[in-house]
Amino acid sequence: MTSQKKTGALCAGVVALVSLLLWQASFAGPLRDRSIERRTAQEQSDTLVDDTASRESASFPAGIRILRDIPYGSDEQQRFDVYSPMQAKGAPVIFMVHGGAWFLGDKAARAVVENKVARWVPRGFIIVSTNYRLLPKADPLEQARDVARALVAAQDKAASWGGDQTKFILMGHSAGAHLVALLATTSSISLGIVSKPWLGTVLLDSAALDVVKIMEARHARFYDQAFGHDREYWKSASPFDALVGGGKPILAVCSTQRADSCPQANRFAQKASLLGMRASVQGRNLSHKEVNQQLGEEQNYTKAVESFLSSLDDSVAKLLSNRSSGSPLRSVR
Repeated sequence: MTSQKKTGALCAGVVALVSLLLWQASFAGPLRDRSIERRTAQEQSDTLVDDTASRESASFPAGIRILRDIPYGSDEQQRFDVYSPMQAKGAPVIFMVHGGAWFLGDKAARAVVENKVARWVPRGFIIVSTNYRLLPKADPLEQARDVARALVAAQDKAASWGGDQTKFILMGHSAGAHLVALLATTSSISLGIVSKPWLGTVLLDSAALDVVKIMEARHARFYDQAFGHDREYWKSASPFDALVGGGKPILAVCSTQRADSCPQANRFAQKASLLGMRASVQGRNLSHKEVNQQLGEEQNYTKAVESFLSSLDDSVAKLLSNRSSGSPLRSVR
């Protein structure tokens, strides 16, 4: 099957899935609950469609070295891409995890990488964007283990790209933010995979930080597909319940246009702070999709995230003080 046909088939599948989510939401519960569920499903549909965008549509500044599909496991989904400056040396690494409701999405989607690469690679950062096995092949806990495996592999290979394995920053959007939050809160022993320490974590609009609370209340049906009906599993897959002291700094960005995202982010940050972690929340008047897509654009939102990044390490702060805009964008396949 050609790439164009694969993309068409995938988009058709997304449309069918979105229609099913919206149809399910329209028949559940009283009128107010139906409205909440339908809005939640529609919000999720935005990112599902966006996360399936083909990699051909992405554009990057000239002079960026791109390495595609580096394996960290035997499955075809256990791959990551690397975007780096041509002459990188001791570069910090932003490790990005895409969203897609745990069963869709791709590391090369335009909203996942385009603005982030254009903003940060010309300033001297390396960006790693990873895939992971999706539902039904792997449940969210196993997906978190995949992300941990990818992180270990990227840290091991970082020097070969001119990166510094001690200066990784974790970042994820939507379901990817949930998976990154699990890495940031769950002990390596629990996941069974031990990575080297990283500098900090950025969560981009995860509304799945407290899985138990979600599943015990009315919720969109795709959560059942991801987390099932076992309360003990909900707890094991819930970053809020996994929080322990001593973790690295966390920034949670949330969309104020949603009813569920910022309340969870605030509760999560409050608990983390009580445990002695540095945790903060940035509410943004952006859609779920825009929180991901617009990060890297020249605006106050990007600068606020960069302020958090700068606080993690002096070398990161120095690179971010470089206001060079890089080379003009070009399409890269």
